[in-house]
Amino acid sequence: MPESAYDCIVIGSGPGGYVAAIRAAQLGMKTAVVEKDRVGGRCLNYACIPAKAVLRVADIVSEIDEAKEFGIRVDGRSIDFAGVSARRARVVKTLTGGVAGLMKKNSIDVIDGHGAVTEDANVRVGSLFDGTEIEARTCVVLATGSVGKPVPGTQFGGRVIGTEEGWALEELPARLGVIGAGASGAELASAFGRLGTEVMLFEGLDRVLPTEDPEISKIADRALRKQNISIHTSTFVRDVKAGDSSVTLSYGDGATAEVDYLIIAAGRGADVEGLGLQEAGVEVDERGLIAVDGAMRTSVANVYAIGDLVPGPALAHKASDEGVIAVEAAAGLETHPLSYVDIPRATFCSPNVASFGLTEEQAREQGMDVVVGKVAYGAVGAGTVYGDRNGMIKIVGDKRYGELVGGHIVGAKATELIQELVNAKALEGGFPEVARIVHGHPTLSEGVMEAARDADGWLIHG
Repeated sequence: MPESAYDCIVIGSGPGGYVAAIRAAQLGMKTAVVEKDRVGGRCLNYACIPAKAVLRVADIVSEIDEAKEFGIRVDGRSIDFAGVSARRARVVKTLTGGVAGLMKKNSIDVIDGHGAVTEDANVRVGSLFDGTEIEARTCVVLATGSVGKPVPGTQFGGRVIGTEEGWALEELPARLGVIGAGASGAELASAFGRLGTEVMLFEGLDRVLPTEDPEISKIADRALRKQNISIHTSTFVRDVKAGDSSVTLSYGDGATAEVDYLIIAAGRGADVEGLGLQEAGVEVDERGLIAVDGAMRTSVANVYAIGDLVPGPALAHKASDEGVIAVEAAAGLETHPLSYVDIPRATFCSPNVASFGLTEEQAREQGMDVVVGKVAYGAVGAGTVYGDRNGMIKIVGDKRYGELVGGHIVGAKATELIQELVNAKALEGGFPEVARIVHGHPTLSEGVMEAARDADGWLIHG
């Protein structure tokens, strides 16, 4: 049974909410989490984790298909998609069970139900107007995440689905349409394409991964086209009609197609329905996001908001850090606002794409004295040993102080390699420092060092 009062109440138990709750408990607050669905939120149950579980299977399939290059023959390989789905479910259960265990370990009460904030900065569980009100003595943290948005002219229903439903498919589709070639769309296309599905990937802008550095996008585009994916950029989908067994659509200059499912991965919006923002007086901006300061405070005293509800990149790790900032601020500790541009961004398609900071174009637009260092994976031994010579590491710097302005990587383990540059920037190091740090050999990380050397004017391998 929930109690009538807590020090901290968190609405939502995704990567932002559950981390906020645990940190609040560590700081001595009696804490509760209100969750209307499953502990772990969308990320663990429907999005990030299921996606990576399926992508891992696709990676293994790719390794099998490329094994002959390493002198290994694998005859008659097949995909048991029911087994893929079962493993995905086990992964989700393991991780959500772990979160539930952390809640118990930290004496956090998990309250099932729909939570809403009140004008008195308390939480009402149940109906927005006649639920059970629970007092929050110190803070309320809003962490309900986001929901998928259909593109104009479409609506979710039947075989027109969002990314969560896409990762949860129980049968491997023969033909799939994906609208949106950002991180989510590229991951879906890369996973299902390598598993044998014929994928049509549509993007309204002029390139895949349009927020990434153009050189990185170009390399990713070439690789994705080899994965059973037809890419249609500068292309909009129209006349979507969902039937019992397929979806028909028009695109481009009157072309038509029929797919088993159409997945919309072209945008998300803050999940604020029934959250009580208007009734409580919580201000939102013109995009429908909650306005917060650098400590995640909203316009209502003792009410904080984090994650996809607030401005900044919609990333799980960003939400987690914001959750820590929010409850530490509520506890009276000194906090510092996040530098959103320097948060690492990761796309787990094949090849991996990862970045932080500014692109070369953005840096030039800001009037910096830009220097660029670039190295192909094949320039270092590990790229050849491990079979990835086509990847690239690109560092964007400012010549004046040797500052790291941005890092952009496409290739194997890019999502891991980017962290070195993020850390160097956070510790006030520049590309000259990265260039002179001894890196193990033979490793892919040597490529990061060589790209930094290139920016510093003394590339050795390349």
